[in-house]
This record gives sequence, C-alpha cells and structure tokens, in this order.
Amino acid sequence: MKDHLTVFTLSAILIASIGMAPAFGQIQNLIVVTTDKSSYSEGEIILVTGEVKDLYSGTPVSVIVKAPNGNLVSIAQVTVGVDKKFSTEITAGGALMKAEGSYTITVQYGTENRSAEATFEFGGSTTIPPKGDSNVTDKTVAIPGSSDLIGYEITGGKLLSIIPDVESNSLIVSIDATSDGSLTLTIPRSVLDATMDGKDDVFFVLIDGEEVDFDETTSATNRVLTIAFPAGAEEIEIIGTFVVPEFGTIAAMILAVAIISIIAVSAKSRLSIMPRY
Repeated sequence: MKDHLTVFTLSAILIASIGMAPAFGQIQNLIVVTTDKSSYSEGEIILVTGEVKDLYSGTPVSVIVKAPNGNLVSIAQVTVGVDKKFSTEITAGGALMKAEGSYTITVQYGTENRSAEATFEFGGSTTIPPKGDSNVTDKTVAIPGSSDLIGYEITGGKLLSIIPDVESNSLIVSIDATSDGSLTLTIPRSVLDATMDGKDDVFFVLIDGEEVDFDETTSATNRVLTIAFPAGAEEIEIIGTFVVPEFGTIAAMILAVAIISIIAVSAKSRLSIMPRY
C-alpha cells in the first residue's frame, strides 16, 4: 500500500510539473528573435525575424547589433505586424562590421523594455569597396570659414551638407539615409575639436536630436568618428568645445570692405543728384 501511495505521489508531481512548464515558458518568452543562419560572410544578407507575445499598436521593435567588443554596429526601428511578427535585413560587413567574431542582436519592445537576444558569427572584412560603388562614397567636403576639408565615407545613404554652428560649437551634418548605414568623418582639429584642460574631451553626437554612441580614433591633427545611423535619419549633430567660425578672418575682411564700398558708392550717388546753384 505504501509503495502504491509513493508511486501515485510521484506521478502527480510529474504530471503537475509537465503541465506547468509550457506556461512558464510563455511567460518568459515575451519576445523571440532568430537569424536565418548562424554565420555570415561579407556582403551576405542577415535575415532577422521574430515574434512578440503582446502586441502594442503603433510601437516598433528596436533591433540593435553590437560587435564582439561591444561597440554599436547598427540600430533600426522595425514595425510589428498584426500577426505579432517582425523582420528586417542587415548586410554583413561595412564600416562598423569589420572584425571577425560573434555579434549580438538585441531586440527591445514595449514600455517595459522587454528584450531578447540572438547571436551570429561573422568571418571578418576581407575586401575594400571600390570607389565607384554606388552605395559607398569616400570624399571630402569644404567647410565655410576654413581652408581645411572634412573627409567622409558613408554607406546606406548620401551626405547632403556639413555646416558649422558657432553658437553650439558643433557641426550639423545633413544626410539622406535610405537604409541603415554608417558615416565616418575625418575632422581636422582646426575645424572642430573637444578639449578640456589641454586634453582631449569627448564629443556629443545626436541623430535627429537623440544622443548615440560612436567609435573614435584620434591623431595630432584629426579626429575620426564613425557613427551608425538608422534608415530615415536626416541630421547628425557633433558637439565639441570649439568649431571654426562660419566666417573666417579673411571672409570678415572681405565683408567689411564690401560694406564700406557700398556706403561710399551710396554717398557718391547722393552727391551727384543734388542740385547745384
């Protein structure tokens, strides 16, 4: 009798545990995210798909990719369908995805920042895009008030302009982002710099008003920033402690001479039309 009771008790516990397991799993798996492959080579398309348990109308999921060293590679806002599923594509490689190793995809959703992660392996960057590639540009742009040029390389969009904002000690970079991409700027210290007590200080970088992370390397003459941006981004602001004036000394002198000339011509014109007696 005692043996029968023991068997019955163990059976009841086993059945209860089996019945509870799915419910526990559903509570924990509020978001699911996967990739179509476990590893990728440069230029391949990474298909990211997932599903959420609860649908929040009008709320996109944030898909964040980070490199093996933790640096930000890309970030995108992806729409969730009525079927609670979402998907997006990422091209393996580019300015921020160069190192070989394991990359992490983090998906965040909802006001409670529910999240899930997936990983994939990348074989590393082996080629340099040709200069004629329509998706990659490597050029320079002139800045008003300075003889120095800013070098840039952009993927996933087009650079429209770079304008200094003297009051904010910043550069305003206008772009047309047709897809997730990155912008690498080689900024001469004579154009924009960030220092404190004679030492390098950090820049603040905003994309459409939101602060973002970025990668930076420095030299005695330049500061090189690599900034990832999402599709649809329009403005990147880089804030330092010094920016070249929009009108340099020579431009100011030319403007002053022009004003004096206008005054002189106006005065002469008035004298010529006055009646003589």
